Amino acid sequence: MAATDSKHSSELKVDDIEKKEEKAEDIDAHYDPAFVKRTLRMIDWRMLPLLGLLYAVALIDRTNLGIARTAGMEIQLRLDIGERYSIASMIYFVPYILLQIPGNIVLRWIGARNWLTICVVGWGIAQLGMGFVPTWGWLVFCRVWLGVFEAGFFPALVFIITCWYKRHEVQQRLAAFYIISIVFGGISSLLAFGIAHLSGKAGILGWGWIFILEGAFTILLGLLTWLFVPDFPDKATFVTEEQRKMILDRVEADRGDSIPDKMTGAKLLQHLGDPIMWVMALMFLCSTMPAYAIGFFITIILKSMGYTTLMSLVLTCFPYFFAAISAFVFAAISDRTRQRALWLGVQNVICLIGLFVTGYSHNNGVRYFGLFLVNAGASGCVPEVLAYSSNNITSHTKRAVSTGIIIAAGGIGGIFATTVYRQKDFPRYMPGIWATIACQFAMMLCLCLTTFIFTRRNKAYREGKRGPLENMPGFYYTT
Repeated sequence: MAATDSKHSSELKVDDIEKKEEKAEDIDAHYDPAFVKRTLRMIDWRMLPLLGLLYAVALIDRTNLGIARTAGMEIQLRLDIGERYSIASMIYFVPYILLQIPGNIVLRWIGARNWLTICVVGWGIAQLGMGFVPTWGWLVFCRVWLGVFEAGFFPALVFIITCWYKRHEVQQRLAAFYIISIVFGGISSLLAFGIAHLSGKAGILGWGWIFILEGAFTILLGLLTWLFVPDFPDKATFVTEEQRKMILDRVEADRGDSIPDKMTGAKLLQHLGDPIMWVMALMFLCSTMPAYAIGFFITIILKSMGYTTLMSLVLTCFPYFFAAISAFVFAAISDRTRQRALWLGVQNVICLIGLFVTGYSHNNGVRYFGLFLVNAGASGCVPEVLAYSSNNITSHTKRAVSTGIIIAAGGIGGIFATTVYRQKDFPRYMPGIWATIACQFAMMLCLCLTTFIFTRRNKAYREGKRGPLENMPGFYYTT
């Protein structure tokens, strides 16, 4: 009798799972398809260009040291002494790492518009101040404050975007705003070269004008953030009540967390105890490490090949443009096939090939081609890891914690990149290349581990051998 009841219970569980899956797949059928499409496009246009521009400016402001160094900052501040340049680059990431989770908690408390405005204006002021620093020590001081205000920014963007869409719509959106940042990052070197020609105006050298004008532009963007940045679906005012209901219904049917849950100490400890979250964090570290290495050192590497300052800045652009195209193509394929790990692995291999080519070739043209592959692979993995992680969690509190931890790990990747590419290893930076290669192999191991665990858990749940995944009936992990 007990065996019969157990069998009957398993059959009911499977029926519930199938009904949940049907609901997740068919929720859009309850709404006019034209209405759904029109609303999603409106949200895309309201959200992605502005957030993409803000993140582009954030990336430019945190990585423009390499360009300013090439434009003369190294001589005036004596960044060629010891590891001064690496320390000035790295120190930013210390507060950036420590303040990730507190930033996401504050985000829900004071709202997206208030929090993002504080972040943008704050780091704009820090960036502006870097244009007036008289010594290397003051440069480090400004970089610390840059890290303080940027800490809450990127996780907030990812948190907000992933709350608006179904799981298999997320990566193209994450890639879209990240691509905007890649393109702007590519042209920032030429923009900085043009700004550097203001050298001598008002007694300020060209590298100082780079920081001053980019900082002033960031502060202006902070005011636009206050006026136009979107909030969470349950709070946003730019959608109608009908549109809000449709968005929340789709999210609820897809993963069951349309309504925010309250953060408690017990929940925080529970989320921090999830080992998969830490594996995802390691994967993000491995992805950002080569991305930061390119951001901080590509212009310097090109100049070491014998190119002039102008040609080095021009050649910096094209690997970014190629990376933008590659990231979008892989994001579209990943969303369409509903697979994450496979395409992460492909881009990981592309990055790995690029590192071997750049590190071991003695032909400058071939080494330059290797930079294309490194940038494309790394840039595509960044939004892919974020999508992979967000697809496999439920609840706002876990999303806040996991996003903070994962992006903090990206900051550790930044520290790693800025410290293993040492001044004494100039011009080929081979120890840095080896360390970056090791990160890519670690990424592959993590992918194998998560794929094995998710596949096994999905199978056990489908066969009724375990309870709901992520405490959500009908939820399956994305592999």
